[in-house]
Amino acid sequence: MDRSVSYLWAKRGLYVALAMFVVFLHLLPLDTKPDRLPFPDILITLTYAWVLRRSEYVPILIIAFVMFMADLLLQRPPGLLAALVVLGAAYLRAAAPGMRDAGFISEWTTVGAVITVVFALNRMILAILSVQQATLGPVVVQVLMTIAIYPLIALLSQSAFGVRRKSAADSGMPRVRP
Repeated sequence: MDRSVSYLWAKRGLYVALAMFVVFLHLLPLDTKPDRLPFPDILITLTYAWVLRRSEYVPILIIAFVMFMADLLLQRPPGLLAALVVLGAAYLRAAAPGMRDAGFISEWTTVGAVITVVFALNRMILAILSVQQATLGPVVVQVLMTIAIYPLIALLSQSAFGVRRKSAADSGMPRVRP
């Protein structure tokens, strides 16, 4: 029992460390010229990949903390994107058991829809509050790149970090034999 609890907290710590690494990369001044293409939001894809595979590794409070700190450090409106990502994660957490046998394309489509809704709501709320924001073109490209990079992040999470989906034996559900 003690080993499983320490393993759980090690995975949670790994998620926070990966999130800090991603934010650190965003903060590094690697190039002084303006970006031609917006960078995909790896933090959101990482969070959603882990929520769909092992939601116990990324509790809602840890997601909220990580995303709020990212909002503060990346100088975004504090809490808005964090709240939207938490809502998206809560939806995916509820949908995860039903998607276990649906296949990766279904998972990718669902995550793509959630990412699109998160970015659209973020943009709409910022517009309602009259907050200056980027033009629509780069935001659409960022959304598409974020969705496109999801399979790579999911593969990396599974192969490099051992964050695999729960099997029917892990979740306590009886296996149906044909």
